[in-house]
Amino acid sequence: MDSSAADSKPLIDVKNISFNYGPVEVLKDVTFTISSGDFLAIIGPNGSGKTTLIKIILGLMKPSHGEARILGKPVEEFEDWSKVGYVPQKATHIDPLFPASIKEVVAMELLASRRFLRMKKREEEVSIEKALKQVNMERFKNWRIGSLSGGQQQRVFIARAIVNQPHILFLDEPTTGVDTETQEHFYDMLDSLNKEEGITIVMITHDIGIVNKHVNQVACLNQKLVYHGSHEEFCQSQAFKDMLAGGHHLVSHRH
Repeated sequence: MDSSAADSKPLIDVKNISFNYGPVEVLKDVTFTISSGDFLAIIGPNGSGKTTLIKIILGLMKPSHGEARILGKPVEEFEDWSKVGYVPQKATHIDPLFPASIKEVVAMELLASRRFLRMKKREEEVSIEKALKQVNMERFKNWRIGSLSGGQQQRVFIARAIVNQPHILFLDEPTTGVDTETQEHFYDMLDSLNKEEGITIVMITHDIGIVNKHVNQVACLNQKLVYHGSHEEFCQSQAFKDMLAGGHHLVSHRH
C-alpha cells in the first residue's frame, strides 16, 4: 500500500463537530485527529454519539457545526473513497437464503469503485483472493454468504471493505452477538491488518477488555470528547475511572 500521502498529514481531522437531532444534542464541539497506523477504539455509553460521529466523518450525515477532513480534504469534497473501508453496524444481518457467494459479496465493492474500471479480470480475481486470505476466509470463497456463522460473515464484510486496499478501515460494533473466543480471534485478525498490512483501524466497541492488547489509541465520547490519547494513558485517566464507576466492563491490563 502506498501510504506516503497518508504519512504527510493526519488521515482524519475532526474540528469542532457538533450534531443535534432536533432539540437533542448528540455531539458537542468534538475535535481530534486520526494518524496513519493508529488502532483507535472509540468507546462510550449508549447514546454518546459514537456512530453519529463515524457517519459524519464518512459524509453520511452532516454536522450541525464544524467539519471533518479526510486526507486534508473536507469530506464533502473527498472523492477517493477506495482509500476508506467501512463495516457498519449489523452488516451481517442478512437473509440466510440470499443467493450470493462470498466471492461475489467481496466483488461488489470492486464494482462500486472507479478502480474496477481499470482492472482486468485477473487483477480482480487477485484482489478478491488477497482480501479473503487476509481475513482467513479464502477456502470458503464459493460458499453462500447466508450459510456462514455471524463471525465468519463479519470477516467476509471486512474482506469486502479492504479489497480496494484502503488506508483506513472503520468498524461499528463489529463483534455484536459473537462469542468471546471468536471475538479474540477476530481482534487478532484486525491486529494483523493494522501491523502487517498498514491499515489504520478505527473501531467503535464495547469490548475494550478484549481488544485492549491491540489498540494504541482511545477516544472516549459522552457527547463531548472526554478523552483522546494513548491506551496506556487512558488506563490511568479520570475518564477510565469514571467509566468503571459507571459500571462499564473495562479491563486495563495487556496480555
